[in-house]
Amino acid sequence: MALNLKRPNGTEDITPANIHKWYTVEQVARSVAQSYGFREIRIPTFENTELFQRSVGETTDVVQKEMYTVMAKETKFTLRPEGTAGTIRAMLQNGLLNEALPQKVFYLLSCFRHERPQAGRLREFHQFGLEMAGSAEPVADAEVISLAKAVLDTLGLKGIQLYINSIGCPTCRAEYHKALRAYFEARKDQLCDTCLSRLEKNPMRILDCKSPICGELGKDAPVILDYLCEDCKTHFEKLQGYLKAMDIDFSINPKIVRGLDYYTKTVFEFVTTDIGAQGTVCGGGRYDGLIEELGGQHQPALGFAMGIERLLLTMESQGCDFLEPNHCDLYIATMDPEGVSRAMQYANLLRQEGFWVEYDLLGRSFKSQMKYADKIGTSYLLVLGENELTTGNANLKNMKTGEQTPLLLDDSFVDSFTNVAMYGMFDGVMDEISF
Repeated sequence: MALNLKRPNGTEDITPANIHKWYTVEQVARSVAQSYGFREIRIPTFENTELFQRSVGETTDVVQKEMYTVMAKETKFTLRPEGTAGTIRAMLQNGLLNEALPQKVFYLLSCFRHERPQAGRLREFHQFGLEMAGSAEPVADAEVISLAKAVLDTLGLKGIQLYINSIGCPTCRAEYHKALRAYFEARKDQLCDTCLSRLEKNPMRILDCKSPICGELGKDAPVILDYLCEDCKTHFEKLQGYLKAMDIDFSINPKIVRGLDYYTKTVFEFVTTDIGAQGTVCGGGRYDGLIEELGGQHQPALGFAMGIERLLLTMESQGCDFLEPNHCDLYIATMDPEGVSRAMQYANLLRQEGFWVEYDLLGRSFKSQMKYADKIGTSYLLVLGENELTTGNANLKNMKTGEQTPLLLDDSFVDSFTNVAMYGMFDGVMDEISF
């Protein structure tokens, strides 16, 4: 039987040729989050399964169908399907909620869900996300939405539509659930098996079903906005006022419920039409009962997550700019063992200054070294042959322009190369030398 060494279905390799695109998103996300006062947190890749059952919700697709769970002796562990539950657990366990409020953290991490792989939907995927704990005010909702928009704008994305909704609190949602049950009860013979089980436990989950039939049935279902209590209605109205004050365009979509049970009040999505059906590039909202559900003292909380793969797909489809890929600054070509020794010395000195320097490691001929230097796209080429080592003089060749700059092979070498490579100039110590 042939050995299968291909990557698992639903995963992707991030090769050196593409890593600069990931750096672009990660650098922008970190920079914007920090400008809003968020600090980075890192959490384990897996957690006790009960954490996700308790927070995400027993009736969600994530818990019912998509989690990767393993039994290690007598303990069940689950690869994280999302970032919020583990982050809130970490905030509780490490005492962050005993510090100054609101507590604001962000993360860049991988998540795992067993779904049918397609463009923008993988079984291992990556997220930039953040959590804010300690504020129940709608101004905090607006702040988080503003941050998400700032990331998207800084990345250069266009035509991203913001949709908002309120799914109320447990008080007003109880009345809404009664209306939903009555509506779907009359159509229960058309529901999928999963949604039949949700009908009594949590009928709102039917609105999030991926079945086309259930999706069609949900179009005419009662709307949560008609059932909001005064507190939730006021909260939602104030949020809209704050977004308008910041000139953030939005549309109200009463069908947004998000796929996880911990949400309350505000929910929102940033959606694009440029990457097909999987068009939600950012989703989030408020989850005021989650910290208490996980054993902490009551603290309101909110946040969002952005799918990095979907961001990259959108950026590529729109022709957005990425950071320039890293490239070799200097290749040192050698012809004999003495040249190799000198190349190693210079390479080590320049690497300490942050330059990417290479020399031959395969015993190539001089001609093959020239071909290799061209293939890796080095900016500069330095040849250390017998003549250069004997005279102490060498030429630094700009591989883009062909211009050659004389350099002394002495203690001034590092400074001279730095002047040329960093500033496009030479300090003149060799003006008298002709080649």
